[in-house]
Amino acid sequence: MEHLLEGKKINKTFVTKGKETTALSDVSFYLDEGEILGIVGESGSGKSTLLNVVSGLIKADSGELFYGEENYIGKGPAHTGKFLRMIFQDAKSSFDPRMTMEKSLLESRRGKQDRGELSELIKAVGLEEKLLSRKVSDMSGGQCQRMSIARALYSEVGILLCDEITSAVDVSSQKQVVELLKKLNESRKLSCIFVSHDIALVSMLCGRIMIMKDGRCVEEGETAAVISDPKNEYTKLLIESAKKQSF
Repeated sequence: MEHLLEGKKINKTFVTKGKETTALSDVSFYLDEGEILGIVGESGSGKSTLLNVVSGLIKADSGELFYGEENYIGKGPAHTGKFLRMIFQDAKSSFDPRMTMEKSLLESRRGKQDRGELSELIKAVGLEEKLLSRKVSDMSGGQCQRMSIARALYSEVGILLCDEITSAVDVSSQKQVVELLKKLNESRKLSCIFVSHDIALVSMLCGRIMIMKDGRCVEEGETAAVISDPKNEYTKLLIESAKKQSF
């Protein structure tokens, strides 16, 4: 079966002041259409580096990346932007402070602009249309995060890459963003890779989960199965830690 998005044996090493750090070591993954895949790990596990490689922001040292049948490894955001969009942890910094939200969203689409569709999208992500006239400095972190999701959807891509997008907002906004992604997944068959250090949050959203540690995937499977019967010791530690914080 052909997957919507697939990575095979991806490797990436960074060199800083003559010292090598392995960020990714033979990491493989797949994402099917209409699926939300959760990638969990502590800081430094390689999860954000993996998203940056998938999006083309960082070039892998070796491996393969497939969108359908096309191996796009080595191609940058100008190419990957045709089928996926990255949503960052700090949504505010991803918007041009000089632009209104409306202009930022309109510029994200290459083809014909549709103001009516834009209005409907804003409502779909739970925002008021009047926010389109605002600049990023006049909006909360939660509003910016929702607006960045609307921007990705307006750009007509089918895949969202979410890099710790709930870690910079409060608990109430976290829940709202998760519920929004669930709704969009159901209504639009949206496909998503959701990266987080919070395994409890991921378990609420993702049907399948991948655990990363030290640049490697140490466990992968259906979320319910991994949570109820983890095989890897590191996964067990993550789950126990989450339970202590009211999993």
